[in-house]
Parts: sequence; C-alpha cells; structure tokens
Amino acid sequence: MPTPARILAAAVTTAACLGASALPAAAGQNGAVVSRGVTIPAFYTPPDTLPPADGALVRSEPLHLALSLPGLDGPLPGTATRLMYKSTDSNGAPVAVTGAYVEPSAAWRGGGPRPLVVLAPGTMGQGDQCAASLGLEHPLVIGAGTLSVGYEDLAAYRLLARGIAVVVTDYAGLGTTDRLHTYVNRVDEAHAVLDAARAARALSGSSVTGASRVALYGYSQGGGATAAAAELQPTYAPDVRLAGTYAGAPPADLVEVTKAIDGSDLAGALGWSVNGFLQSDPELRPIAESHLNATGKAALKDLSTMCVGDALLAYNSARSTAWTTDGRSLSEIIAAEPRLKAFLADQRIGTLKPASPVRVATGTADDLVPHRQARDLAVAWCAKGADVTYKPVVLPDLGRSIINHVTPLLTDQGTALSWLTDRLEGERAGSSSNCASLPLRP
Repeated sequence: MPTPARILAAAVTTAACLGASALPAAAGQNGAVVSRGVTIPAFYTPPDTLPPADGALVRSEPLHLALSLPGLDGPLPGTATRLMYKSTDSNGAPVAVTGAYVEPSAAWRGGGPRPLVVLAPGTMGQGDQCAASLGLEHPLVIGAGTLSVGYEDLAAYRLLARGIAVVVTDYAGLGTTDRLHTYVNRVDEAHAVLDAARAARALSGSSVTGASRVALYGYSQGGGATAAAAELQPTYAPDVRLAGTYAGAPPADLVEVTKAIDGSDLAGALGWSVNGFLQSDPELRPIAESHLNATGKAALKDLSTMCVGDALLAYNSARSTAWTTDGRSLSEIIAAEPRLKAFLADQRIGTLKPASPVRVATGTADDLVPHRQARDLAVAWCAKGADVTYKPVVLPDLGRSIINHVTPLLTDQGTALSWLTDRLEGERAGSSSNCASLPLRP
C-alpha cells in the first residue's frame, strides 16, 4: 500500500475507533444538494438576502458532537451550535459562511471573561461535504467516491478542555452550497475567521462577550487564514479583541507553494487553488481556458467536489504539465501571464503589520508548504516591528511531503496551544518574541 494510502487508512481507523459516524451516500430529495453521494443538510443553503453587518447571524441550530460524554455540568467537552453568518468576500460582496460554536463545559480559570479561539481549518478540500463543521458531527464522512476525516477536532477538544470557547469556520463556499470554496484566498479566509468571532459573541447562550480576549489558531491553509486575519484585524475588525495568533505552516507565498505542491502527494490542491482563483476573479477564466487541455479541465471539475482524502488517493504525484495545452507547468504559465502574476502577488501575506502577537511555526523539512517561504513571513513581520515568536520545528526529512508537512502540526500543537492560552490569560509575549535571534534560526 502506498504511503499516502497508509496514512489515510490510519486516519480512518482512528476515527472509527473513536466512535465516528458516517454520512451515508444518499440521493437528493426535495431539491437537496448532493456532493459525491453525500446529502448536504438544508441548513447549508444560504437565503437570498443576508443581514448587512459582518458577523451577523443568519441562522443557527443545535449541533450534535459525535465525540461527547455526559458530565456533571453538561455534555463533555461542551454544547455545540451550528452557525451561518454574514461575511464580505474579496470583491466586497456579501457572502454566507457556516461554522460551529462550542460552549465548553469546563470552567475558564484564567483572568477575565471566558476567551474564544477561532479555529481556522487546514486543507479539507473543496466539496461541501468536507466542511469542518460537518467533521465535528461526523468525524468520518463517506459518500460515493469521497472520504473526509475531521482531523481538526483534536485541537478543538484540547482547547475546550482548558475552558476556552471555540468557534470553527468553514470558510466561504465550503459547506455553503451557493458558491465554490475560494481556497487560499487570503481576504475571503481572513474575513471568515474574524467574522466567526463576531458571530460567536452574538449567539444566544454564548458566554463570549465583547470583552472576551480572542485568539486565532490555524495550520497549513488555516495558518494562512489566521496570518491574513492577524494582518487585517486592525482595519476590518477592530472590535475583535485579538490577543494572539498561531499561524502554523502558513502558505504566505502562493508562487512558491504552487511550485512545491506540483507533483507532490497533495497535487490536487493545485486544482482547488485554480478553481478558487476563478471563483474570485472570473476575468481569469479566459486565460485558464486558453492554457488548460481537456485533461486539465476534467481534473479541475473532478477536484471541485473532492475532500483531501480523495485527492491524496486520486491525484497523488500528479503533475500540472499533463493538464496544459503546451506541456508547461502551472508555475511557468503564471510566470508568463502578467494578470496571473498580479493576482498571486495580491494574495501574498506579510505586507501588513499585525497589531497583536503572532507565533509562526514551520517544519524545517516541510517541502509541501515550503519552510523557507513561511520563515520569510516571520522575517517580513519582524522587519515591520511586529511582536513575532518564530518557531522552526526541526525534524529530519521523513521521505514523503505529506508526512513532512503533517508531523510538525502534531509535534508542536501542545506548545502552540499553551502559547495561545498564555495570551488569552493576558500574559505578554515577552521573552518568547525572538525577532532579534531569528537570523540565527533555521
């Protein structure tokens, strides 16, 4: 069995052993949206009109946590609510975003009101069945040709055990059935993250208030989302009391990331990226049409409904040279097309200064979301005078890009959560900030 398949099998086995439930393959009824055999709950279809305020609740409903135990003060780790809230996309248009809020059963023992962490998921895929909020209800989602594992549940549960409220965002277009997920669009993701904090405090029954400290947690795609949110918070959401941001393995430079993932274990992410770019800027479509051959166009359509597990199996080691009319890679085409270069330049994270402490972690052997470009983000923020804690996770090359990428998440997660908890308790980053010594670090 190939290595990625072994990883996927292990994840599935773990989810099953934890009592995960699976969504059965189902046909659409009464106009229900079906993605690869999985019926998307009607909750995820946005209404025609959205409220004007960013972060305003559109609707909510109780959410059953698959991994839950009875407790003296309520279900453990807490009581969950499915959310839909209003945000604004990169074109300035209103967009509905879904997610989930969990009120912890554990007491907050730090100072001040109960704090909140916005959890920005790592790469889940582009099919609506891949949404992280569905992963809390069904840690293992199986349909006709799809497989999604709610791997972000671990971080959420570790935070809840500390008495920290958690809100998970699904991002624009992931879960919601009205548009395609704009994968790695920094503005869409940043706004979705910040507006999730606003939605959490607007929810009836939430103990989060305007005085609650807020922290952001994300790795990989989520690390890019939280990094972008930290940059945009002072102007987009000054009402969110941001105490700290963890940005793990952030894809800050999509030009470099595109080169790295081409031919890798997660080559399918190329398709999600292109699909998202075309959703954000339809004027790019003629350029894409002129360069993609029939194989490439079919791959983009296929990937648009896939989860990360599907792509690991179906597009492992795929090369974009097989998707183009002249055999050039997508990176070569981007370099030759000014319009594409400008679009990706606008996605660059690191051009603005975060106003609150940030912790950037990156595996030194990560060759999927390359270590060097993540380190460069920390360097750029330090140069702007930001409060930066840079953490190189020093590990050997473990032989596969997906393993090199995932291992730092697991080895650094406990330290990252402790760093965030310190910020939520009101401690200054202080001695953990290390811009002065960054040039000596790998």
